[in-house]
Amino acid sequence: MFSALRRRTALLALSVCLSLSAQAQSSKPGEMANLQARYIATYFPGRMTGSPAEMLSADYVREQFALMGYESNIRKFTSRYAYTTKNNQRNWLNIAGNTVIAAHEGKQPEQIIVMAHLDTYAPRSDSDTDHNLGGLTLQGIDDNAAGVGVMLELADALKNIPTEYSIRFIATSGEEEGLLGAENLLNRMSAAEKKNTLLVINLDNLIVGDKLYFNSGKSTPASVRKLTRDRALTIAHSRGITATLNPGLNPAYPKGTDCCHDVDVFDKAGIPVLSVEATNWSLGNKDGQQQRAKSRAFPQGTSWHDVRLDNQQHIDSALPGRIERRTRDVVRVMLPLMKELAKAGKAS
Repeated sequence: MFSALRRRTALLALSVCLSLSAQAQSSKPGEMANLQARYIATYFPGRMTGSPAEMLSADYVREQFALMGYESNIRKFTSRYAYTTKNNQRNWLNIAGNTVIAAHEGKQPEQIIVMAHLDTYAPRSDSDTDHNLGGLTLQGIDDNAAGVGVMLELADALKNIPTEYSIRFIATSGEEEGLLGAENLLNRMSAAEKKNTLLVINLDNLIVGDKLYFNSGKSTPASVRKLTRDRALTIAHSRGITATLNPGLNPAYPKGTDCCHDVDVFDKAGIPVLSVEATNWSLGNKDGQQQRAKSRAFPQGTSWHDVRLDNQQHIDSALPGRIERRTRDVVRVMLPLMKELAKAGKAS
């Protein structure tokens, strides 16, 4: 039965990719990202690491890369995470995740990594389950189908453009259980590959938050911040796109730095990072965890992991046009920035 589902998914992937590729010839920035995000959210809800939905969505993303002409593969990994019961017992649950990697080869050995996590939240306690957090019906359009959609559009736009540096497009998994896929990715990199990684870009939670942020890592050198984070803000402002950086109101999170995404793993390893997200670093504990002001539509000021809130129907109703606008804005900033950073030539 599972092989039949895989075949069905492959056929759907082919039809979707052909239609999206045809549209991409004349479409506006962000349109492909929006359609891809909605497709992933609709057909693969409950993408919990190691679940059938996660496996099928990984296969779908790999197929999209392949149909664009990329060499792509799925790299499996195993790990575990803690689950807490009502009586505060902590049990370790084993998982097997799927990371999708597509390669755009450059002339030099140095590389830029673009990441977006594919998985949705898995309940990590009985309390999560009681509060309907995570599970089989969670679409995860904000967290993080939109990030994957933007990554796919960037890959499609760059597929025929020669670059000085290589680009690795990576859909990670295990992010919701503790950045497990990113950690596995880093651990499997050779010393030479780590040294040759010029930058890791992460796309996560692009929709619900009040503001669009471009932040660096705590260990990212000032010279790299200028070329990446500061340059992204310059491009955004030149295009009339409102964007900013973490104002540093919480001493634990210095101005212009990020927290709690896959890139943290690389930042701690001393590899430069650029985090792209939408939230509100001025609210709540000023740690980026409250996305917006509290309201009837978002009672806690967040959509995190909630099947009632992180789905396209609710967001389309509460924030009309937001999904299309944010995917467009992020593509309009990231595509020219990536061309600059990878030293792109003319399309072949």
